[in-house]
Amino acid sequence: MEKELRVIVSGGGTGGHIFPAVSIANAVKALRPDAKILFVGAEGRMEMQRVPAAGYEIKGLPIRGLYRPLWKPANVGVAIDYLKSKWMARKILRQFRPQVAVGVGGYASSATLGAAYDMHIPCLVQEQNSYAGLTNKRLAGKAAKFCVAYEGMERFFPKEKIMLTGNPVRQDLLASKVTREEALASFGLDPQKQTVLIVGGSLGARTINESVLQHLQDIADSGLQFIWQTGKYYSAEIARRLEAEGKPANLVVTDFIADMAAAYRAADLVVSRAGAGSISEFCLLGKPVILVPSPNVAEDHQTKNAMALVDRKAALYVKDSEAPEKLVRLAVETVKDGQLLASLHEHILQMALPNSAEIIAQEVIRLAEEGKQAS
Repeated sequence: MEKELRVIVSGGGTGGHIFPAVSIANAVKALRPDAKILFVGAEGRMEMQRVPAAGYEIKGLPIRGLYRPLWKPANVGVAIDYLKSKWMARKILRQFRPQVAVGVGGYASSATLGAAYDMHIPCLVQEQNSYAGLTNKRLAGKAAKFCVAYEGMERFFPKEKIMLTGNPVRQDLLASKVTREEALASFGLDPQKQTVLIVGGSLGARTINESVLQHLQDIADSGLQFIWQTGKYYSAEIARRLEAEGKPANLVVTDFIADMAAAYRAADLVVSRAGAGSISEFCLLGKPVILVPSPNVAEDHQTKNAMALVDRKAALYVKDSEAPEKLVRLAVETVKDGQLLASLHEHILQMALPNSAEIIAQEVIRLAEEGKQAS
């Protein structure tokens, strides 16, 4: 093997794929500063901006997702783009000469790791969710190792190739030294009052936002205080609604929270979608949470993520369709129940898997040094 470590990392499409990919790359660099790392993504997807912003080079493939139903004529073009992408991936691999390929899910991962397997380059797959995505399921017979965040993943991958590593999380969340008082002060809130943090991702979540708007009076009368991240997509519409209906004084409204470490520290309870990355953060921080899984994701995987916690009494769950009626009132009841909050904190902390990025990086390096496909 060449002295210099060379690693391909492929995947993306959503922040839930991109962040673990960058985090693993950073961990590899921390362990092996000599490492050369190249990303491969899908043209037009967010990884083409986010990865260079993190300091890594990325190559784009013209790969895209299948249309539903599968017999749509447009899928002929999708198949052609896949074959072209796999050919391009082979060319990238020949030129870069990696000793290992890492896939995190997303369109590009399928073509890149498929080509890597054909070229006898060891492959590692990182699956964030409790229900494997289509791309990663297709790689079940090809990858040498599957790094997963949930138990029971032998439903999708060979048991002997699975490592329970957890999902890499944003290191600034764990490194932050901000106190609860400082965090609350940064939002202009009262340290004597309990706080509910409501988030729907950087773009927002319509159902969660509507749940808040339909219960402004309940919020005003709760005796609590709320931080509400609306998402940039919905912020203008919500501002108009609040101006017309009146914003409760105990409700802090923002389209985007730059310092999530402070937001989590301020919160006694979080209301959130059930993305795998967010759930891993809640586990490591021991944060009580009400999960409202998005119904608009492949294989309804967010509901499966949520139920993995609910079944362990580590989170509460509200169905998306029931959230406008139930969510705010459940949040108010929960945060006022000290015994329930303590129980949720204890149980979710038990599900934490720390040092995920470093553990995965160690496995990446091991596979590269082994220099051969695991049987």
